[in-house]
Amino acid sequence: MADKTPHPLAEPGLWVERIGGRVFPARQPALFLDRDGTINVDTDYPSDPAEIELRPQMLPAIAAANNAGIPVVMVTNQSGIARGFFGWSAFADVNRRVLDLLCDRGVVVDMVLACAYHEAGVGPLGISDHPMRKPNPGMLFEAAKRLDLDLRRSVIVGDKLADMEAGLRAGLPQGWLVDGEAQLRSGFIIKPLRDSSDFDGLVAAIGRLDGRAKPS
Repeated sequence: MADKTPHPLAEPGLWVERIGGRVFPARQPALFLDRDGTINVDTDYPSDPAEIELRPQMLPAIAAANNAGIPVVMVTNQSGIARGFFGWSAFADVNRRVLDLLCDRGVVVDMVLACAYHEAGVGPLGISDHPMRKPNPGMLFEAAKRLDLDLRRSVIVGDKLADMEAGLRAGLPQGWLVDGEAQLRSGFIIKPLRDSSDFDGLVAAIGRLDGRAKPS
């Protein structure tokens, strides 16, 4: 089972959770993954753990990163919290279900960051264009600081252009867009994830990141 140790919020609209105890050498590349629509099927503001279903196509990519000693970092916008549809407790329950399902399939995520800030939010969460909310790169920078990552060798995978924009702004060289189209933006390469050959290409790209050393 995934680690069930409670983790406090880093700030009112930012969740930062270190999963498990894998320790990585300094300046590793990372595999950044969006959650809803990328790791699991997007059910539109998911708040019920019983409804969570993994996207099996993503499992080999996570496994490739795990096997190569490359940190896997989930970075997810959660405007449903800002909008009052559910709270951090419901997010925690859903996210725990995602992590447990991944664990059941033999793969792990090393860190989770979630941003609840949104212009439509209320109270302290009602902030427009917050630096932590994708397409801004704040969550990637925060993960890089905490795990001592090399962003210029890292990869991001998501189902929205906001995910790709966050990667571009963080200085990543490439991203993979679920059901997207190939693009080149200011030197940032966007590759599509539509069929099995595309996912095979993602796995191969992760293998080329070279973790250099296995985590202890």
